[in-house]
Amino acid sequence: MSELLWPILIPAAGGLIVLLVPRWRRLREALALVAAILACVMVAVLFSAPGTSRSVFTWLQVETVTLHFALRADALSRFILLAANVFGALIVVYSISFMKGKGRLREYYAYLLWTLAAGNVVLLADDLLLLVIGWEVASLLLFLLVTIGGEKAREGAGKTFVMLGASDCALLLGIVFLWQIQGGLTLSAFQRVSTSSGFAALTYVLLLVAALTKAGAMPFHSWIPKAAEAAPVSVMAYLPAALDKLLGIYLLARMSLFVFDLSFGLQITLLIIGGFTVVLAAMAAIVQNDVNKLLAYSTVSQVGYMVLGIGTGVPVGILGGLFHMLNHALYKCCLFLCAGAVERRTGTTDMGKLGGLARAMPLTFGGFLIAAMAISGVPPLNGFVSKWLVYQGLLKMGTSLSAMFLVLALFGSALTLASFVKASYSVFLGQRPPELAGVKPAGFLMAMPIVFLAAVCLLFGVVYQVPVRYLVGPAVTESGVGTIDLAGSWNSALAAGLILLSIALGLVIYWLARPIRIRRTTMFVGGEIFPSEDVRVPGTGFYESIRNTGVLKTLYSDAEEGAFDIYVLVGRYGSNVVEVLRSIHNGVLSTYLAFGTLGLLVLLFVLLGI
Repeated sequence: MSELLWPILIPAAGGLIVLLVPRWRRLREALALVAAILACVMVAVLFSAPGTSRSVFTWLQVETVTLHFALRADALSRFILLAANVFGALIVVYSISFMKGKGRLREYYAYLLWTLAAGNVVLLADDLLLLVIGWEVASLLLFLLVTIGGEKAREGAGKTFVMLGASDCALLLGIVFLWQIQGGLTLSAFQRVSTSSGFAALTYVLLLVAALTKAGAMPFHSWIPKAAEAAPVSVMAYLPAALDKLLGIYLLARMSLFVFDLSFGLQITLLIIGGFTVVLAAMAAIVQNDVNKLLAYSTVSQVGYMVLGIGTGVPVGILGGLFHMLNHALYKCCLFLCAGAVERRTGTTDMGKLGGLARAMPLTFGGFLIAAMAISGVPPLNGFVSKWLVYQGLLKMGTSLSAMFLVLALFGSALTLASFVKASYSVFLGQRPPELAGVKPAGFLMAMPIVFLAAVCLLFGVVYQVPVRYLVGPAVTESGVGTIDLAGSWNSALAAGLILLSIALGLVIYWLARPIRIRRTTMFVGGEIFPSEDVRVPGTGFYESIRNTGVLKTLYSDAEEGAFDIYVLVGRYGSNVVEVLRSIHNGVLSTYLAFGTLGLLVLLFVLLGI
């Protein structure tokens, strides 16, 4: 049996077995963990094999009719496949502790493993029909996983299903058009197509809509914050934060680098989407008072950097966009797992009810702090490196427009830092509420994935040459966009050494100052004396002045009412279209036949190029 089948069959079969195991929770968890680890091992073996692997299998054979499907692993799919399966194994480990005592665990672990199998199908598919099947199954399983959050998750699950379902229609139509252009469905046999013609440009836009919706870029992002309101944090950590980003950006990269030659207009379109996604989503994140929603909006914001990098069309920018995809999955998964650990120990993710947890949950705090600095682009962490590469790509474009998008990207990074200053203070610093006095550290199974991901964030920042050379770089080189020039890279080892030296010096000063006696007294506020424990300043007040300033106040108010939510807008104005269509359903057969004939003629006109 081909080694390309194992990453699909192992989690698929593991999910089925887990679903059939009746009441033995420990056995169920052990089976899920074994399946996820085995899938990781098989992917690691596949990743270590040189060159491109391809296998062809038979779907169906009836007399003279034979249907085939093909699997293929090249440089682009290999490193994303490795990342997806590592995240899957970590989420299973985390879930053993996080999901303890919750319902529907058989379904949860089965759906988790099947999602991993569906993602592997997408990444390994060399046949667009097979890619669509894996894509659709992953979307359905995301909906089912969100519903495990209970009654409160129903609305978020419905919105997720509708938005992803609509984008899947765009994907299917785009693939039909691509079939017309290429004369087949095999990705490795495609010739690069210029988007100078209107039909090719429309095909690319349809595929772009599917990729951006899956990844969560504006304006197709609103399902992510809605799902974050009630879905299990482990689901948010694995799917919107990691796997969906990997799949969405994979499709975008595959189409932009291997299938189409983008016109300057489409490049600018990508830059506009990326730049405004970075800033607008960061503006939304900065005013959130729930940890999960803040993380959800910052997830959307970071997609902008990936789109910007690919939109530059410059090798170093594309490298930065793909590297940022990987880095984002690392630190955002870590951040969601930290939020889940806090929720597990405190019962809430409302930042107004949290605070002072750093001493009670030191590993969680350390992981959150490292991941927060990484997403904010603080050196020497991995987020800084990938953003730096995207900035270089924008500079090398050499146009005034690219300079404007560079400013937007830098501004978005500053907003991200501000939002995570708020989150870090609100959850882990400041004064702890009395009701959280007995909070205990996260258990080993929850802390281990957090520590691992935080360590990789640091490692990929300090020795970024390793992932650039062995993971991301080969995918860019294989696409044929040109030679990667890292002339503007920086000395990460020296910077890391100086930062560690500064931290060590600060710790020395801290320890030397400890013997100094500190005077404690009561608080004097507005003419009143309060005991210090009654005066607590939560971080939810941070940046409220931004929300209430001039035009921004109106924009924030409109956003909360769904004025910029494509889901709400389509639902609002689409109902008028539905009423018109309903009036056409008059029961007259000749009317139905006329519209059916007209529709068939339009399809023939498009597909046959009449």
